[in-house]
This record gives sequence, C-alpha cells and structure tokens, in this order.
Amino acid sequence: MTVRVPALARLAAAAILGAVSVFGFAPFRLAFLPLLALALLFMLWRDARSPRMAATTGLAFGLGFFLSGTSWIYVSLHTFGGMPALLTAVATFVFCTIVAGYPALAGWLSARLSRGGGTASADAFRLLVAMPACWTACELLRGTLLTGFPWLGLGYSQVPGSPLAGYAPVLGSYGVTLVCAIFAGALALLMLRLPAMSARWLALPSAVLAAVVAAGAALGAHSWTPPVGQPVTVALLQGDVAQERKFRPEVLPLIFADYKEMIEKTDARLIILPETAFPIFLHELDPEYLEELARRSAERNGDLLFGIAIADPVARAYFNAVVSAGASPPQAYRKRHLVPFGEFLPFRPIFAWVLDVLQIPMGDFTAGPENPPPIAAAGQQLALSICYEDAFGSEMRRQLPAATMLVNVSNDAWFGDSLAAEQHWQIAQMRALESGRVMLRANNTGVTGIIDVDGTALARLPVFVKRSLAGTAQGHSGATPYVRIGEWGVTAIVALALLGALAVARLPVLLGAPRS
Repeated sequence: MTVRVPALARLAAAAILGAVSVFGFAPFRLAFLPLLALALLFMLWRDARSPRMAATTGLAFGLGFFLSGTSWIYVSLHTFGGMPALLTAVATFVFCTIVAGYPALAGWLSARLSRGGGTASADAFRLLVAMPACWTACELLRGTLLTGFPWLGLGYSQVPGSPLAGYAPVLGSYGVTLVCAIFAGALALLMLRLPAMSARWLALPSAVLAAVVAAGAALGAHSWTPPVGQPVTVALLQGDVAQERKFRPEVLPLIFADYKEMIEKTDARLIILPETAFPIFLHELDPEYLEELARRSAERNGDLLFGIAIADPVARAYFNAVVSAGASPPQAYRKRHLVPFGEFLPFRPIFAWVLDVLQIPMGDFTAGPENPPPIAAAGQQLALSICYEDAFGSEMRRQLPAATMLVNVSNDAWFGDSLAAEQHWQIAQMRALESGRVMLRANNTGVTGIIDVDGTALARLPVFVKRSLAGTAQGHSGATPYVRIGEWGVTAIVALALLGALAVARLPVLLGAPRS
C-alpha cells in the first residue's frame, strides 16, 4: 500500500517527527518515541517518488531534530560567547542545516538502493536492511567527518533502561543505533501490513521485533568485566561557578577558597575537580596552595585531580588539561579532541574573524597526544576525558582495557539551563556501558555523579548547586567485545548490508528488466 502525501505536508510531518524524537533522549527519556518516529520516517521514505523527495524529507526530519535537540548551541554562542543575537541565530540554523544533511543523505541513499519494485519482499528488504544500514552509515559519518558531531546519536536514546541498550558492550553506541533502526524498520513493516490482518504477513516483522528485544535483554544481563581490587572512596566536587563570573579576577580567590574548603572536608582517597576548575594556567597557581592540597590528599594515601590549562612556552601552545597531585607521582592529561570554534579555530585563514566576535577565554588550545596512557591515582588506572571528548567512544577505548575506571571532567555551564547537561550525562552512561567501567563525572554546574558499569546512576548531584558528592567506586578489568573491536564490528555489518542492498538494486538492470 502506497499513500501519496502532499509535498508540504510530508515535509511538515517529517520536521514534527524529528522534533518529537528529542523527547526520547535525556532528560525526558521516552525511549520508544525515537523508534516510532524513525519508523514513520521510513514509511515516508518508502513512499517517496524519487531520491530527491526522500532526501528533502530526511532534511526536514533533521532540521526538526537538531533545532529542537541542540538549541543549547544558541545559548552557548550568544549568552556566554557574546555573539550578537541575529548572527547567533543564523550560525545555529546553518549548523543544524549542515548536520541535518546526514538524515537527508540517508534518505537519498536508501531511495537509490530501494528502486527495485513494490513487492512485499522488496518492502521487507528495504525496511529491515537497506534503510537501517543507510541511517547507521550516515550516523557513523556524522560522528567522524570534520572532527565529528556524534551528539544525539539514535543509540543514546536507549541508555540505560531499554533492552536495546544491551547491545552497547558488544557493538558500541553505533551498534545500538543499527539495532534501533532495524527495530524501527520492523515496526514500519508491521504498520504497513496491519491492514491485511494476516498471520502470514505479520509474522516476519513480529519475529524481528521479538528477536531484537530478547537478544538485547539477554546481552544486557551478561556481566562483561569482573571487579578488580578494593573499592575506592571518591569525592566529586561541583563548584557551581557561573560561566559569566568564572574568569573575572576578583572571583578567583573565592574559587580557590571554595575548592580548598570542600577538599579539606572530605576523607575520600580520590578527589576530582571539574574542567578548568582553576581558570588560570598551571604556572600561575600558587605553589603553596597546590602543595597544601597535595599534602592533604597524600595524608590519606590518595590523589587529587583538577582541571587547569597548561602553557608550553617553548612550543608557544597551551592545553586544556587535568593534573594530578598527592601520593602518586604528578601526572597530566592533555585534551586531544577539541571543539571547533570553542577550543580551536579550524580553517584559520577563513575564520580568523570569529575570534574577534566570540568572547571565549582560552579559545584556541592545542590538541594533546593521540594515545595518552591512563593516569595512575589512588590505586586505580583512570581513563581521562575532558568534556566533549566522552562523546567519542572510539577514542576513549584507546585507554582500555588498561584503565580500571573512566573519569570525565566537564564545564557544562557554557550551556546554561538547557538540555545539554542531561544529554551529556546520558552520553557518559553509554561510555560506562560500552566499556564495562564505572564512570566518575565532575562537572562545574552539573551533572556530577557516579555511573555504574550497566549505565545506571549510582549517585548524582542536582544541577546548579555547590556541593561535594561522596561515594565509593569499584574498579573493573577485562574488555567488552566493543573495547576489543571498536566500531569495526558495526561498520562491517553496515558495509555488508549496503553491498547487499546495492546488489539487489542492480539485479533488475543486470537481468535486463525495467526499473520502477
């Protein structure tokens, strides 16, 4: 059955479906909504009369999705970056249009690979194989090209409570995306065949839905990484320093005093402060102040980790870093994956003017080493990431399986009271689930918390409060299948599916039959 929908109504429906999908992610977590929305989008693609129509439908979906889901970009650029309102609105729309190009590409590609007839078997193939593969391939591209923007990948919507999250330790977040897309395809096929009310026609999509859920639940029940050593006491400090105040000279003494007070009040062996907790360079930090904090930590045979910028006068560069102090030898982690326009300026000859418009202190960092080792602290091996870096599972796994825990320090104050902080927390939950490691997060304004190996929250602080979160964390050893193979597993599956779809699409031509 093919339903002809007027062009404007089709685009409006796709945009609404994209906007509604956002409610599947944190903080709303209505995990079934993105699956239903994608199923309806697949149905629109299935009925599209041309690849161009499928592409414009995908673009409309993407615009609805990203304009709603990443509206915090406007907050960051205008409220805290100082960019004029009109220019910020244009920049935000242009960015969302660019990333909406990936759903558009998925629609175009699926239409090109699905031109082989309108039979029931053709419908099943395109909805269960071609479209899920195209969607996942384009998400993989979105997370890779031009430094990548994997935020709000479909798989994140299922973490941690959905049975589909069970695929994360095996295939990673993109593997969960693929499974979600297959589920959506089966749901679309079921809705298309419901009018027939025939057990024969409903058997295939029903079986696929049941198998996907059952396998995910079984994988989720498996324990992939064993505990190692004794639990360690931790204190995660949330300073709640407003972004507009953070870099004011008169505020610095208050920041130092607040963190010192919180450190002195805790007996935790591992203390973690947020990203750029001290908003100066390391060489500017009072040595006596640092020595006192290190001594307090060493008295408990523990260590302190704090975010601070490190300057290299020889290389004439500076780094966004985390530095350790305490019983263990001093170490430093330098952020490798920097945010374009926020932490470094890409294509400098073209965009040099941006630095004059944006009022972002320390906005042109240098990237750190490609494969940093874990930091040894408080008897643990810690895989560090700074803010946005934890959105890239393929990069975090480079410190595994050597690391026993994951640590992320962030400053989501840049995004105000928007969806960003909760979305970022959900991303961290995925990283814990993929790696089979506890994730410790210290965030300036929140969300600060401890995430267990199954992605569930063991403890977390409310946002926008100044507080220390005390708890215990257990180290883990071993490697999940995802840690061993990374994105290669899902990439191989998607590549085979695309090749199969291409072969099926070419078959009528090879046989000399006219293409529909």
